[in-house]
Amino acid sequence: MIVAATAFAATSSSAARAIATAIPERPRAPSLVLPRPGSVAPVAPAALPVPRRPYQPETVAAPLFDAAMAALNRHGGRVKGDRIGIVDFSASSSQPRLHLVDLENRKVTSLHVAHGSGSDPAHTGWLQRFSNRPGSNASSEGAFLTSDYYFGAHGRSQRLVGLDPTNSNALERAIVVHGAWYAEPNMIGAHGKLGRSQGCLAVGDSLLNRAFDHLGEGRLIYAAKLG
Repeated sequence: MIVAATAFAATSSSAARAIATAIPERPRAPSLVLPRPGSVAPVAPAALPVPRRPYQPETVAAPLFDAAMAALNRHGGRVKGDRIGIVDFSASSSQPRLHLVDLENRKVTSLHVAHGSGSDPAHTGWLQRFSNRPGSNASSEGAFLTSDYYFGAHGRSQRLVGLDPTNSNALERAIVVHGAWYAEPNMIGAHGKLGRSQGCLAVGDSLLNRAFDHLGEGRLIYAAKLG
């Protein structure tokens, strides 16, 4: 009996070792080593792209162009965004200061444009002040929407809708784009400046179609005096 028990124990031990060998050992999880405080250098945040204007015309001052683009964005729901007119009233009327900017094709055509007599009472050629008041005969600043065409005292003309509080009376005041003999470039050779309007954006009769062809209806004209 003792011999049989010993043989059975030996057989059982061999079977257990065989089973243990057949079962693969479970892999041990790697040890997690935590860094010491202050031993890891901070990761610098990714640099953000610097905003850049998509197009900067050489003939338009950057601050004025940026202000015009801001107006275009502000009134984007009412105006087309492919072309814009920018009037730089910080320049003399002897300079071509109506900039017709084609934003899609990156082209600019600059024309002479008159300001109102109420903005330059002494007729110096420089705009002195703006007004939105009816009867002031002054130019207004701000964003204008080009509206419909009509034939009036100055021939074919285009109505303007004032979009800002500074030019909200444009329709009531009949502030329009029209042609005028006193806004022809040859006035500069004779007088050193253009004549004055009653607040309208008057360009030379010979150049009027250039303005109309560029603007059409539903586009923005931005007029300001910066600097």
